[in-house]
Amino acid sequence: MTAPILLEEEKVFKDPVHKYVHVRYKVIWDLINTPEFQRLRRIRQLGTSLYTFHGAEHSRFNHSLGVYEIMRRMVTKFDLSIDEVLLCLCSALLHDVGHGPFSHSFEKVFKTDHEVWTQKIIEGNTEINRVLTEISPDFPKKVSEVIGKTYPNKMVVSLVTSQIDADRMDYLLRDAYYTGVNYGNFDIERILRLMRIVDEQVVIKYSGMHAVEDYILSRYQMYWQVYFHPVTRSAEVILRKIFNRAKELYHEDYTFRIFPEPMLPFFKDGKISLRQYLDFDEATVLYYIQEWCREKDRILSDLCKRFLHRRLFKYIEYDPNDYRMWSDLEALFYKEGIDPRYYLEFDSPSDLPYDFYRTGEEEERMPILLLMPNGDLEELSRKSDIVQAISGKRRFDHKLYYPEDMVSDEIRKRIGGK
Repeated sequence: MTAPILLEEEKVFKDPVHKYVHVRYKVIWDLINTPEFQRLRRIRQLGTSLYTFHGAEHSRFNHSLGVYEIMRRMVTKFDLSIDEVLLCLCSALLHDVGHGPFSHSFEKVFKTDHEVWTQKIIEGNTEINRVLTEISPDFPKKVSEVIGKTYPNKMVVSLVTSQIDADRMDYLLRDAYYTGVNYGNFDIERILRLMRIVDEQVVIKYSGMHAVEDYILSRYQMYWQVYFHPVTRSAEVILRKIFNRAKELYHEDYTFRIFPEPMLPFFKDGKISLRQYLDFDEATVLYYIQEWCREKDRILSDLCKRFLHRRLFKYIEYDPNDYRMWSDLEALFYKEGIDPRYYLEFDSPSDLPYDFYRTGEEEERMPILLLMPNGDLEELSRKSDIVQAISGKRRFDHKLYYPEDMVSDEIRKRIGGK
């Protein structure tokens, strides 16, 4: 491995969350200045949340810098080799580089996975790959393995992605700052100060348990008060419907006013080249949504206008087992000439804020371990009544979305009679 080169003078970014982001290694500076990383300026961190919280305009770019800064502070505390330090820093910086426009809405429709694309960007024919290869020929593969959670050193992986990692700590603080809420705030200084490495895993000293409790509860509140806010989800529903409608029209040989050439690979067969994916950002999507407002297809035009002008769908609580209500509403929608495929949607996000390790189960989660005064390790929920109360409990929120301005009194009565 080539000895890492230090910059002649430390570079510093002003940051509203961490105050400063410090860059000493040339490889980090070079990665930040690659086209692939700069693209993250054009990908919002919170997608459609700006329809609910008008300040939520921040990007994946500043989040990624924040994750890097937290990781930089973490690695100074541990006795790591320079190889491991660089691996942690580069993985933290690049962990989100594969996100597409309106990340999760886009992924659901076009069956993409941002982590897979992150690995393709790191290992593919990109400037990021060239910069990483200057460290060593196998360094891009190592970074990719950390992102994919297959790197042999689980301690390195856990610093980047675990139940208490640099990624989560930054997005909770950053998203709370930009949305203007207080839910995501916790004592990151104390958590970082009390982190230790025991048996190649990151643990927290027992005296820091209450700071970790605050972190877990902050995460819980942010998901239900911000990330899963029903207004945000209404905008996501409409955005997904736009993508679905445009895709359907393409397969029906519909003639678009302005053909969405950049979206063709996503519409066609899903065989997307790395360059095509990297050319796609939110500015591109918003351009076509604005143009589609003038399409002759009434459904696509209406959905685009709703999204641009924030004329969102109304929502009600809904029991997913109430098949009778769903079938009644579908029939009424068709009767009134409203296509329920685009104007009626059931949405049900769920979250598991904290769980202990369950071997062999889907989405295995390493627990948060406390280092007790006698040197023993104890799983967090065994010592914290607060965490135990929410540990292992998956919560759902079922909502039914529909355009109130389009439906008849008969439909309103059927919905209201629920």
